[in-house]
Amino acid sequence: MNLVVVGAQWGDEGKGKIIDILSPHFSLVVRYQGGENAGHTVVEGGRKIVLHTIPTGIVRGVVSLIGNGTVIYPPTLFREMEELRRAGVEVESYLKISKTAHVVLPLHRRVEKISEARRKDKKIGTTGKGIGPAYEDKYGRRGIRVGDLLHREVLEEKLEILFGEKYREESPDENLVDELLSWGEKLSPMMVDGPYFVNSYRRAGKNILFEGAQGTLLDVDFGTYPYVTSSNSSAAGISAGSGLSPRFVDRVLGIGKFYTTRVGEGPFPTEMDGPVGERIRERGGEFGATTGRPRRCGWLDLVALKYSAMVNGFSGLALMKLDVLDGLDSIRVGVEYKLDGKPLEVFPPEPYLLERVEVVYETLRGWRKPTRGIQRLEELPPEALDYLKFVEEHLSLPIWFVSTGPSRDEIIITPSGRKFLEEISR
Repeated sequence: MNLVVVGAQWGDEGKGKIIDILSPHFSLVVRYQGGENAGHTVVEGGRKIVLHTIPTGIVRGVVSLIGNGTVIYPPTLFREMEELRRAGVEVESYLKISKTAHVVLPLHRRVEKISEARRKDKKIGTTGKGIGPAYEDKYGRRGIRVGDLLHREVLEEKLEILFGEKYREESPDENLVDELLSWGEKLSPMMVDGPYFVNSYRRAGKNILFEGAQGTLLDVDFGTYPYVTSSNSSAAGISAGSGLSPRFVDRVLGIGKFYTTRVGEGPFPTEMDGPVGERIRERGGEFGATTGRPRRCGWLDLVALKYSAMVNGFSGLALMKLDVLDGLDSIRVGVEYKLDGKPLEVFPPEPYLLERVEVVYETLRGWRKPTRGIQRLEELPPEALDYLKFVEEHLSLPIWFVSTGPSRDEIIITPSGRKFLEEISR
């Protein structure tokens, strides 16, 4: 079975934990888009491991491929590899990198920070990691790819084009070519022909898991443009970012929270102000794994979630951080938008419309019994079960997994989730 795990909201949904749980059922995990602007967190035995570029499956000793749709800043990748080694992971045994993935240069990081600063009050809220400029050069056909790092003449020619065509105000570091070649030397044992590598697993009938970064509402085509990332962070990016044909995708699992968060700028209809939002931020540890920035917190938005389900074709959902809502007297859920007083039947990705919508809420009863660490559905408080049922019925989608804490064992696998796991194991 080939499964896609993708964020259903604005990123930071908890994909790392679910991928970590599912990885032992797969022979290959593929990261197909984005760069080090992602942060996937795994908590194992009280130890926190944060991954930015390397697929999460590597923590479980599963072969992990950084696909051609990603952009890589090697110094960060090398640090990440070293942290994994210290955690006891045999990185070189499992990590593979597509030769056609693109390289983020130090120049890209400088340019992005300058560009964001110039926007003043119109900032997008980027991480400043050079991801956007690297993708710009990829699609401008002047980018440098991982395989190029092995060839001095190719690098010299491409850098001449890059600086001569786009970055004329910048002066190339005279040692840049040597630095890039040193990156290539370190990466060369892990380089593979990505599409052939992925399809060799498919032809052998092995299970493949595709790991998305960020979330659907940050997708460059389907998100709240321009307040988005620079790649297709929805399931739409899988084939272009890995080389697997769409006809071989079997299931798509959407990851969301029982509330909503967003990092950076852009419209956020269900955003909360005041003590409840602050309480959720503190209890949920809602601070960016990559930047440390506090996340904006809001109630669950089922209009946006239904849009994500349509765009991705979700087979099921994993909803995270139920325990963060423990102790609230009531819980609000956004079920409809109104624009200029009229019901809006669709999620408008245009920010100038989305920022004007009025959210229609349903209010559900909260619960007093702690849910932290619960592993059985029937042990949840009745009010929490009502919340799950409400979401499933509104979206017409089954919830496969319910997270009740950060550790990998703090999870409820629902009957539909168990059926899914049985399908993987066949």
